[in-house]
Amino acid sequence: MGAQLRVYRQKIKAAQTTKKITRAMELISASRIQKAQARVAASGPYSRAVTRAVSAVATFSNVDHILTTEPPKIERAAVLLFTSDRGLAGAFSTNVVREANELTTLLRSQGKEVVYYLVGRKAAAYFAFRKRAAEEIWTGGTEKPEFETAQKIGQTIVAKFIQPASEGGVDEIHVVYNRFVSVVTQVPEVVRLLPLEVVEGVETPGENEILPLYEFEPEVGDVLDALLPVYIESRIFNAMLQSAASEHAARQKAMKSASDNADKLITNYTRLANNARQAEITQQISEIVGGADALSVKN
Repeated sequence: MGAQLRVYRQKIKAAQTTKKITRAMELISASRIQKAQARVAASGPYSRAVTRAVSAVATFSNVDHILTTEPPKIERAAVLLFTSDRGLAGAFSTNVVREANELTTLLRSQGKEVVYYLVGRKAAAYFAFRKRAAEEIWTGGTEKPEFETAQKIGQTIVAKFIQPASEGGVDEIHVVYNRFVSVVTQVPEVVRLLPLEVVEGVETPGENEILPLYEFEPEVGDVLDALLPVYIESRIFNAMLQSAASEHAARQKAMKSASDNADKLITNYTRLANNARQAEITQQISEIVGGADALSVKN
């Protein structure tokens, strides 16, 4: 009984230590969610302004640009996958990897070769464990994204998109990331980044409404050359910010569940320890009473 009681007390102590860690991580994630949400909201006006500018050029010009023109045949497709650098975030990385695998199955069923660009150590570890190749890997800073990283990713994928598929380039690029909806909900999302899909079109004018007139200087092609890389970088950076906010929310939720489970374990082991202690006391009393009865009979 004494050995069993010691085991229960060790388990209670381990659960209490685990609870302290998970509770601290829950509070840290809760504090970081606010900052991550603020960064997502702050990036909105700039992203919308760039989108409107690209929409205007794409809508009111007839110039065929390589980033906006659908190729006649798509042979190779790239998947840009955003995961986290650290674990303990529940199914955060698992959900987005599952979405990427479903996208891969769809693209291959259409006869397209798929190549991968990975962001986050979890994606890199997943591909390394399964011995799957990746063109480029970016790690570090997933919890607090930097715009310089988005610029590097944007420059890399645009260069690959411009390069012919026969020379190692790609014909289309998809982005897979977790979109932050709320602290409770994060949704894996797939967006085709290139060829460009304008997300904000121009509404059909009314009867008495006059369409605005646009003048592009120096040339429409030059405007697109300047705007589209900025647009791609802003979309990638927004995806990074969304993913970071989703990661903090997922980690907070996972750590709260872990703390609740630790509470249940502490309660259960405390009950078992009390039962074992009571059984030990009962056994000791029985032994004392039995010994006293034996002595009285002998006398």
